[in-house]
Order: sequence, then C-alpha cells, then structure tokens
Amino acid sequence: MKTLVILAHPNLPQSKINRTLINRLEQTDVTIHKLYDLYPDGKIDVEREQALLSSHERIVFQFPFYWYSSPALLKEWQDNVLTYGWAYGSDGTALHGKELLLAITTGGPEAAYQAGGFNHYSMSELVKPFHATANLTGMRFLPIFTVQGASRLSEEELRAKADAYVEHIEASF
Repeated sequence: MKTLVILAHPNLPQSKINRTLINRLEQTDVTIHKLYDLYPDGKIDVEREQALLSSHERIVFQFPFYWYSSPALLKEWQDNVLTYGWAYGSDGTALHGKELLLAITTGGPEAAYQAGGFNHYSMSELVKPFHATANLTGMRFLPIFTVQGASRLSEEELRAKADAYVEHIEASF
C-alpha cells in the first residue's frame, strides 16, 4: 500500500521524538512530506498537494499535539487542500476509499489523556474532528498511533516506539 506521511512539526530539528520517528520511517518506502520545510511562508501549492494525496492510498498526519489539535500549518493545509468538489460534496470523491491515520506525540503521559486525567478527555475524544474529516471525505479512519510522555522516554524506549510506528503504519487494519 502506497503511504504518504504528512509531517507537521514547526521545529523538527529541536524535536527528538518526531525527528527519531521520521528518521526511522526514512528507512522504509513511505513518502515523507514535511509541510514546514515545504511551506515556511504558509503558501500551500494546492494542486501539488491534491496530486500527492491522489497518488497514495494511506495518508498519515504526524504531528505534536498542540492545544488539543495539530500545529497551525496542518490546519491551514486542510483548509486549502481538502476543498469542496474535490475532497467532499456531491462531486468531491477524490479521497473516497483511502485511509487516514494519525501519529501524535505528546509531552504529557498517557494517563493525562483519560477521562478524569489532567486533560479530562481521552485522546480518542480529542481527535474527533480528524475522525469527522475522514468521514466527510470518505476516508477510513484507522487506529491512531501515539507516543505519549515523550520527554521522559529513554533512548531504548524511543527506538522501540519508532519501530512500533513503522509496524503500525505498515499494518493491515
């Protein structure tokens, strides 16, 4: 299955976790698409992005969890690329049958993202807008991959998470 990983990290060189995940993915045959490298000015090439989406079956959004959502450029990308008549609407069927997978990193531990935890809501509740986007565009929403408590991981744990990430992306669901 041809897989596209759309990485939305505004400061990848400073991110030990996301950088490690991407470095591990670079050893596979997935397409890695770094939004902040490509569009530092925020001006998105919609035709290029739509063509890239069209040529892949599995789409992965990889990002650090910022204010219970993605970094701003991924939201801007969604607003510009997932257009009416292309991604949704009566004639918007370009993404039908594709798969959407989220790969999210958090500084806080998994326990913080549970009912009754520090953030009061589970990760599955907090990512509902992405699930709704998949539904609207005819995509199948796959189980999310998370690396939580990222700042507390040892090098060995981080390598294991990176290997698990590759397995998750390549899995049949």
